[in-house]
Amino acid sequence: MTAYNHNLDTSREFYPEIITTRSYDDRLKTIENVRKAGISVCSGGIIGLGEKTHDRVGLLHTLATMSEHPESVPINALVQVEGTPLADSAVPPTPPSALDMTRMIATARIVMPGSMVRLSAGRMGFTQGEQALMFLAGANSIFYGEQLLTTPNPETDMDKQLFATLGLQGKPPHSKPLSPSNNQQSSSSSGLHVRVDKVKQQKL
Repeated sequence: MTAYNHNLDTSREFYPEIITTRSYDDRLKTIENVRKAGISVCSGGIIGLGEKTHDRVGLLHTLATMSEHPESVPINALVQVEGTPLADSAVPPTPPSALDMTRMIATARIVMPGSMVRLSAGRMGFTQGEQALMFLAGANSIFYGEQLLTTPNPETDMDKQLFATLGLQGKPPHSKPLSPSNNQQSSSSSGLHVRVDKVKQQKL
């Protein structure tokens, strides 16, 4: 095993409102153990849980002040699945807007310049133009394939079309992250170099 995903999900302060089966410190300890084992870390969060702006800042601050930045930082938009507490709530949380996602991605790119910032769950709720804005803001990785663990994802042909339209070039799965100096938009005609990981190949 070369990589391990363990999202923090949200800020320390808002975390107990969402998860009660384990503590925030449990999650941080797991990430620390993954590091000690020499395995790369994939850790990010979800927006649209009902959190406030300062909770989003708190999540990114925690990730950015780790002894080492995660090699991969997924930014997920909550997909409200029928039968789950948030979806069935009398007042479900407001879904994040495209600008909410873009701000989150842009901030992650600034504070963790060497990480692969993944545009992850929730992409089905955004147009290709909105996703393009997120790539330009700093996202340089997606999960590729029609199905994530529990939610749908764009079909591969749609992503191929999007990449062709935007002039994005995919990187081979499981390749090393880009160095900070190469992590921004390229001046070459190929544009951004984006890592594409096929979800079905990532059963860790």
